[in-house]
Amino acid sequence: MLLLAMDTATPAVTVALHDGESVLAEARQVDARRHGELLLPAVDRVTKEAGRTLDEVTGLVVGVGPGPYTGLRVGLVTAATFASALGVPVHGLCTLDGLAYASGIEEPFVVATDARRKEVYWARYDDFRTRTTDAAVDRPVEIAERLAGLPVVGAGARLYPEAFPDARDPEHQSAAALAALAAERLAAGADFLDPLPMYLRRPDAQVPKNYKVVTPQ
Repeated sequence: MLLLAMDTATPAVTVALHDGESVLAEARQVDARRHGELLLPAVDRVTKEAGRTLDEVTGLVVGVGPGPYTGLRVGLVTAATFASALGVPVHGLCTLDGLAYASGIEEPFVVATDARRKEVYWARYDDFRTRTTDAAVDRPVEIAERLAGLPVVGAGARLYPEAFPDARDPEHQSAAALAALAAERLAAGADFLDPLPMYLRRPDAQVPKNYKVVTPQ
């Protein structure tokens, strides 16, 4: 087994190689505006660091979000392109599940990432392997009382400390954790998500509803 994992659903552009037992190499750079520019060089770095080639990859793992429209699509399209070229499957995982897995927390907690517009993408977990709610998007003030007393993993806790006072690491996504989770699920014969974007709201960019059509005279 050789899994190439990637996630661009958050400001972290992250890539990792996993051989089914351990992470061979990982690259991560936090930059919310350069997903397309950073992803392929990161793939090149991890393959070289691990001393492996793309021809050896047996499967792709990709974070499907939730996340902002443009950044999220970069990872999904890249994973689909590699999978098609290599003739291997793509395994989709919720981005929040990768952050949860990386936390290693064994008690109930929450993962919250930045959804912009003063909102967070979030889900609740019984432990680092077990998500108990669907991913959702809300304003922190609207869910603070419901989640009171629970640790919160991810950038959302640091952006809104008044709503989430018990912030826990990690702050940013790690493809290494995503790959390790995928390897564990593959070994157990568990199901994966389709590699399709998990959008929880409409994109920021919209075509105006009442625009004026100008035609030549």
